[in-house]
Amino acid sequence: MTFIKTTEQDSNYNNLENMSVKKIINSINKEDQSVPLAVKKALPQIEALISQVVNKLNTGGRLFYMGAGTSGRLGILDASECPPTFGVSHDLVIGIIAGGDNAIRKAVENAEDSTTQGWKDLEAYQITEQDIVIGIAASGTTPYVISALEKCNSKNIITGCITCNHNSPLSLTAQFPIEVIVGPEFLTGSSRMKAGTAQKLVLNMITTTVMIQLGKVKGNKMVDMQLSNEKLVNRAVNMIMTELNISESEASILLSKYKNVRDSITHGRRQ
Repeated sequence: MTFIKTTEQDSNYNNLENMSVKKIINSINKEDQSVPLAVKKALPQIEALISQVVNKLNTGGRLFYMGAGTSGRLGILDASECPPTFGVSHDLVIGIIAGGDNAIRKAVENAEDSTTQGWKDLEAYQITEQDIVIGIAASGTTPYVISALEKCNSKNIITGCITCNHNSPLSLTAQFPIEVIVGPEFLTGSSRMKAGTAQKLVLNMITTTVMIQLGKVKGNKMVDMQLSNEKLVNRAVNMIMTELNISESEASILLSKYKNVRDSITHGRRQ
């Protein structure tokens, strides 16, 4: 099958510079509404990859995200939110971006074109067969990501990907590909828009589902979250109050003593 990069095809809209603000934002919104439907079509692929991630993390492995530009930043964002949300180690879900940490804020020239640096970046974490690697690239053609996944495959490390083009080189390389076909962007080629939104939705699904499966959620609550600010402390107190049917002061005492919602509830039940 011929590979067609739909993320680079001409926008369905033209003469953008002549549009009113109202017309521009209504058109962008119309395009954005198609993204969840595209994600829905990929749910079987998403389920298959998540199952692999759960298996690996349940047996002591780690999840790595790899990408360049917007895709790399989205992977880092998702990885960085796992410790505060679910109370897991910063070493459990790791985001890697072409060009290193400097590329999080500023583009690093030619970083995504390297066919050797991706694997070197993984080796720095002493990656093994216990781990799993997900490459993220809207185009599905990023050399930095593809070459790293090829090396992983040769080392018996399970690979997945998130891309927005069908039958891309990245999809054909990953053992468990996710293809969310969002079509042309409102601004031709600007894959930070619909493609970026699609990638974020899929990343949300992956880590949220994985952490639920790993027992990091009780009911519908983040009982292992880190209490890093007043808002989260108040949320934790309310969780404990509701779960144990106790007063705010009693819940606050438990939380002060055990420093964690789950432990507060467990010990509170024993009292």
